[in-house]
Amino acid sequence: MNEELKQAIVQKLIALADDELILGHRDSEWTGHAPILEEDIAFANIAQDEIGHAVVWYSLVQELTGQKPDQLAFFRDAPDFRNVQMVELPKEDWAFTMMRQYLFDTAELIWLDSLAQSSYKPVADAANKMRNEEIYHYRHTSTWIKRLGLGTEESHRRIQSALDALWGYALQLFVPLPAESTLVTAGVVPDPAEVQAQWEAQVRPFLDAANLQIPDITTPVTTSRTNHTTHLVDLLAEMQSVARLEPEADW
Repeated sequence: MNEELKQAIVQKLIALADDELILGHRDSEWTGHAPILEEDIAFANIAQDEIGHAVVWYSLVQELTGQKPDQLAFFRDAPDFRNVQMVELPKEDWAFTMMRQYLFDTAELIWLDSLAQSSYKPVADAANKMRNEEIYHYRHTSTWIKRLGLGTEESHRRIQSALDALWGYALQLFVPLPAESTLVTAGVVPDPAEVQAQWEAQVRPFLDAANLQIPDITTPVTTSRTNHTTHLVDLLAEMQSVARLEPEADW
């Protein structure tokens, strides 16, 4: 593997991991606050899965660079993170959280299906291991989208409002990284444009069946994964506080 390809893989792995870590942290904020007890347990497990997936991707980075997952998660500042803005937004209400999770889960499942065929075996192996958990995540959140979209007038209003707010953010999931074309050519990752096409072919009819209207937005809120909101700074301050009290500890 040449150095250019190695660095491109590292940047992609960090982006994948950062998305999972930050979303998992946001999801964990519902622990003890979900609408029903059964959901409190289920969604806490999903949050744990997302963080576990982040550890898998970070561990592949460690194999290539020597950087430990804890170092990457707890000792970088906001400008060094490469997650999309959607995952760093505050959790808002339950409808907002479910819509964000649905849009993300659908995209992630498509990514994983393709990454399972990656020419870089560690990525293919990791994607195959994660896929079954993501199928569960998708089924869980898609059920909630239907429930809210086809429920009461109030639940429909809230889930439609969430879709209106999140659609432009979700489109950032398919913006190529600066060196992504190198990975596509090498067969490490699929073409993000093809992933987006599959994603839209899946979510558009599903959301329509849930009586939801997709906003007329075709461009992401930002095309840069170095451009973050102030919400990420606040989230990291909370998430990293304990680890930074004892930097030499083995967390």
